[in-house]
Order: sequence, then C-alpha cells, then structure tokens
Amino acid sequence: MSSTALAAFVAMNSRSCDMLSLTKMSDLPNSGRPPLFDFSACRNARARAKRLGGDRFLYRAAVEGVADRLQAVTRKFEHGLLIGEAVPDEIAAFAQNWLCADFDATEILTVPASFDLAVSLFSLQSINDLPGALVQIRRALKPDGLFLGAILGGSSLSELRAAFAQAEIVTRGGVSPRVSPFADVRDLGGLLQRGGFALPVADVERLTVRYRDLSGLARDLRVHGLTNFLSERSKHPLRRDTLASLVTHYASQHGEDGKLLARFETVYLTGWAPHESQQVPLKPGSAQTRLADALGTDEHRLRRE
Repeated sequence: MSSTALAAFVAMNSRSCDMLSLTKMSDLPNSGRPPLFDFSACRNARARAKRLGGDRFLYRAAVEGVADRLQAVTRKFEHGLLIGEAVPDEIAAFAQNWLCADFDATEILTVPASFDLAVSLFSLQSINDLPGALVQIRRALKPDGLFLGAILGGSSLSELRAAFAQAEIVTRGGVSPRVSPFADVRDLGGLLQRGGFALPVADVERLTVRYRDLSGLARDLRVHGLTNFLSERSKHPLRRDTLASLVTHYASQHGEDGKLLARFETVYLTGWAPHESQQVPLKPGSAQTRLADALGTDEHRLRRE
C-alpha cells in the first residue's frame, strides 16, 4: 500500500474529529448511559472538513433530495429552521426567512417554538440521544409544521466496518470501534413516531462509490467530517500489519474490477407536528364497506388445515 494511503488511514483512526450532539432528556431510556459519540472530537472533524474543502457529494445529494421532497409540498412556509450552519441556495426559497441553529455540547437546541419548517442535513449524525433530538425539533415547530431531515443509515460503510473487524481479529485478536453504527430505515421511522411526529415517513436512497484505493475513501470521509468520533475509539495509531490486513480483506471481499466499493445509504425523514386538520387512520372495524364489494369479487372463508 502507498505511503499516502497509510498516512491517511493512520490519521483518520488516531486523531480527534468533530460533529454534533443532542440533549439527554431525563424521561428517555438513554439517560445515564455513557455517550456513544465524542462531541469535541466531532466538532474538530467538522472544522477540519471545512479547511480541507473538496467534493462533499453526499451533502450535495442530500440537499437535492430534501429540495425534491419540499417541491412536492403544496403549502408555503414562512419561518424556516436550518439545524446547521448555513442554508443551501437550493432550499432557501422554500421559506420566507430562516434561522440557523445547532445542538450544543449538552445536546440542547435553543430555539423558539415558532417554525413551520425545520431541515436537518446530517446534523443529527452523531447525536447520542436521537429520540430526544427529534422531540426537541418537533417542539420547535408550530402545529402542522414540517420536519425534513437527511441522515446516513442502513448499510453505509458496511464494507469498511467488516474489513476493519477482520483485520483486527487477524492481527490483534479482537476488534475496536472504528466505524460509527447506522440506524436502519425502519428504526428511524419508528423514532419519528416516538418523537411525536404525525404522518412519519422514512425512505432511503443508495449510492455505491468505486475507489481506486483506500486513501480515496479516507479522503472523502475526512472531507465529509465522517472520521472516527466514537467515544471509545482507540487513541493509538493504526498498526501497519492491521492496515495491510485491512487492505487485503477489503480488496478480496469488496472489490470489483480492480476498484474498492463503498456503500452509502441516505435516509430521508419526514414528519409533521400534530394538528387536528391532519388525516388520522380509522379505528379497526369501523369500515362501512366490505373490501370484497370494493374490489368486485367474492369473499370466501379460508379452510383451516
């Protein structure tokens, strides 16, 4: 492996990096548990990503995805909340005015409950208490306000996680936290309901990127601020024999035509603050018309074996 790739992966897995966090709400089950993500490490990763520049293709795709979903909403929004630092141009026109705010180190979002639109673009990625974060966002919305968010989930970076695990088992006899866990799309949909949102929807868009070598993947992760910010990450540099085993396993198990494959799954979250005007499901057994009549077919009882 080249010295450039070695330096990239050693740095990615030994330095601190940065991202977001959210409030530990006392009435939620996560209270009292050690945090999964290191807030200051995440913040450092974000700052470094800003300095590096580069093509943040996942962010660009998420902006387009959120804009497409907003385009399908017929209503107009007056007050928009962007959970992050800056409103992308593609989204700015969907609300008359915007406020940018973020969760602080204690995972508190300090904003008035006055918004009819809230947008998050990966700002929930390293939240320790995601259910609590969603509750806070819902409380920031007026009744019938809309939340739209994008977050990496599902099988994102599953190839890198598997390669790291195999490499460390071979060279160290065990594994250490190297890649952040990602929630399944169905679990995220359930968290929207748990956060008190009405009409919750979670859908996913998948992207597979082909890399010439691991240094390309490491570079893109650093550009996106997605390096290792787990609280229990190893503070020691990645050993050379572990790196060599990582490269071998990745290429043999997740390579195609000389390229290394990396999967990214962006989950889009949509939910509305409850309002009496919204549709609600009917109670079971309250239907006035038989399904067979609506379909124009005969109804038959199933025989029991």
